[in-house]
Amino acid sequence: MFDSYNRRINYLRISVTDRCNLRCVYCMPEDGIELMKHEDILSFEEIERIVVEGVARGITKVRLTGGEPLVRKNIVSLVKMIAAIEGVEDLSMTTNGILLAQFARALKEAGLHRVNISLDTLSPERYSEITRGGNIHKVLEGIQAAKAAGLSPIKINCVVFKNKEEHDAQSVAKYCRENDLQVRFIHQMNLETGEFSVVDGGEGGNCSQCNRLRLTANGEIKPCLFNELAYNVKEQGISSAYREALRNKPKTGTRNKSGKFYGIGG
Repeated sequence: MFDSYNRRINYLRISVTDRCNLRCVYCMPEDGIELMKHEDILSFEEIERIVVEGVARGITKVRLTGGEPLVRKNIVSLVKMIAAIEGVEDLSMTTNGILLAQFARALKEAGLHRVNISLDTLSPERYSEITRGGNIHKVLEGIQAAKAAGLSPIKINCVVFKNKEEHDAQSVAKYCRENDLQVRFIHQMNLETGEFSVVDGGEGGNCSQCNRLRLTANGEIKPCLFNELAYNVKEQGISSAYREALRNKPKTGTRNKSGKFYGIGG
């Protein structure tokens, strides 16, 4: 399917939950957030129907995000359901890696192809500071478990505050070179002010080539992260939500004063 600017849209990013087991300084407030009501969050069956409709329209790539997707109960079952949909050619997940060691093999067996793992530093102290209490050793264990399970290629998402020459970013780059991992440097973004840039080592942030739609945990299809437009599948139906999101996908991102990264999927 193509949007109004002749961009082929074949990528659906699905936020399966707004819950997270970390409180990263650039994503969540220290005292937490007002969580979505459980009854408002899409069931696995609803997500499955949305993906089926998306595939019928041309979606071939699906990524599961959060919050932190691995805190969603029975997430492996959802992976298996989506992997079984004919036409899904690329099924991936973005995770902070804290729980990955215990889930990696089951995710691979369920049909997950690959993972992106967030890692902004190799310093345990600095990691704990950025994530407000996270244990970097669990992330490193998760990376090794993902490698052992065959979830490849493994891409490391490293948020930089100024540029990739920062000490933390360079330490992550060195670790990736030594462990056969791909690194992507993501400049810290701000939804409210519209600050974003092209991902160094990835495709995100390049509006002229954007190929994605986003599905929030409570059922809103968003045509753009840096825009407040959203079409709720529960209120207007799946087909209509897809149609409106595609028709109104903006040429470029601007700003989003009502959305948050943890609720949209980053």
